[in-house]
Formats: sequence, C-alpha cells, structure tokens
Amino acid sequence: MFATLLPITGPVMVCVLLGFVWKRLNWAYDTRMVTQLVMRVGAPCLVVSSLSRTPVSQDLLEQMLLVTLAMVAATAALAVVAVLLARQPLRTYLGPLLFPNAGNMGLPICLFAFGDAGLTLALAIFMVLSVLHFTLGIALVSGRSVFREMISNPIIYSIVLAVIMIYARIELPLWLGNTVQLLSEFTIPLMLLTLGVSLADMKLQAVGSSLYFSLARLLIGVGVGWGVAYLFNLQGVAKGVLILQSAMPVAVFNYLFAMQYNRDPQVVAGMVIISTLLSFALIPVLLVFLL
Repeated sequence: MFATLLPITGPVMVCVLLGFVWKRLNWAYDTRMVTQLVMRVGAPCLVVSSLSRTPVSQDLLEQMLLVTLAMVAATAALAVVAVLLARQPLRTYLGPLLFPNAGNMGLPICLFAFGDAGLTLALAIFMVLSVLHFTLGIALVSGRSVFREMISNPIIYSIVLAVIMIYARIELPLWLGNTVQLLSEFTIPLMLLTLGVSLADMKLQAVGSSLYFSLARLLIGVGVGWGVAYLFNLQGVAKGVLILQSAMPVAVFNYLFAMQYNRDPQVVAGMVIISTLLSFALIPVLLVFLL
C-alpha cells in the first residue's frame, strides 16, 4: 500500500517542502508575480488544454458541475453551524471553511491518483470553486460587490472558451494546442512551490481557534464529499475526485483575502498551516478507501 500511495502524495509533499525550504533560506521568490502568472496564464491554459484533449463525456462534466454546486451548498450549511457554535463572525470564517485548496493541492493529488481523467474532473470542480471564490468569497469578506473582479478573472474566460470548444466540437490548431499545453504544464509545479513559500511566510497564532476551524474544514469536507457522492451515485474516478477535492485543506487565497480586508488574518493563517499539515495525514487514509 505504501508503494501505491507514495507516488501520489510524495511529489506533492516534496514540491511543497521545496517551496518552504526555499523561502526559509531567504532565496528570492516573487509570490505575487508567480501567483499572477499562474492565475492569468497557467491555470486558464490548463483548463483549456485538459478539457479539450481528455476524452471525458459532456454528461459527466455537466454532472460534476452540478455535484460541485451541491457540495458547496452542503458545505456552506455545515460551515455556518460550525462558525455559529464558535460564536465567531461569519464574514471572517465562512470563506475559509467553504473554499478548499482545490487548486494547489487538489489538482496534483487527483492527477497522480487518477491520471488525466481525474485531472479533468478535478478541473471541473476547481472551475466552479474558483468562480465562486472570486465572486461570492470576496463579497463575503469585503462586504461589497465584486463585479469588476469577476469580469477581469481570466479563469472565467478560459472556462467559457473550454465549454464552447467541448459543445461545438472545436479543436485548436496543432500549433496553438501545443502552445496552450506547454504553458499549462508549469501551473501545477508552481502552485505547489507557492504553497510551500506561503506556508513559510505565515505565522502560527491563536492555535486553539485555528485548530478548531482546521478540523471543521477537513471533517466537513470529508463528510460532504462522501455524502454528495452517495446522493448522486458517483462511482470510480468521479467519486474519488469529488471526495478528495471536498476534503482539501483551507485555500491560501482565504489568507490573502483576510489580509486584504483585515479579517483576523492570524487565525486564518493558522487554519491554512494546520489544515495543510493535517491533510498530509488525512489524504493517504482517504486514498486507501478510494483506490
């Protein structure tokens, strides 16, 4: 079993550790530039490249989009309960509980566990979560409309383009397809390195609150993922991808938004750190049941 799990989790942990050590050694790493490069170039290219070249049926993709919305709704309901039980403000803590790290960690885990088909389905979930995170998520912590941020998000346009290509059965010219694929290939390694760098930049404070919300994120994620998979009768790769994506730790963007809008960034940073560390123990256990 160890020989089965190591090729899946090992590359992720090594890349995250490399980013962490890189930052601890004070070597130059422009997190803002790399994040912009990934979100504006790499991730959109990954969406278009994967969805256009992986033979996954339209029906399955549509089902995954619907399933993701159900996952978000169920997670939101349970997250509200968890925040209210802790007597904390919803604006601060609902986002971190609602939006998992389906990009930096979810995509590579699903890729290594289930291959290209797993990556494509994981991208379908990532697309929905990204759109919601950069609209509803920002509105939640900022208390204002985010229409400008929504229309300026390249991932949204890449989703529209990929959907048009799938339904209209349009193929990119070979030179353009190769270019998009080439640009997409730096996305996952840079996501993992940036996660490690971000973890090295954060400070662990308010451990009690951070631990409570970290456990809530992971337990809610696992429970909702399994429940929604059962409700929609998902099997095989689709079931595994949904549960893994739902069970991911707190996304780093939640910390960035907390910093930007002054929503207890120290606690949110602790949530990112603790939930990520706990996930390295949780994910192998999940994989035992999913593979």
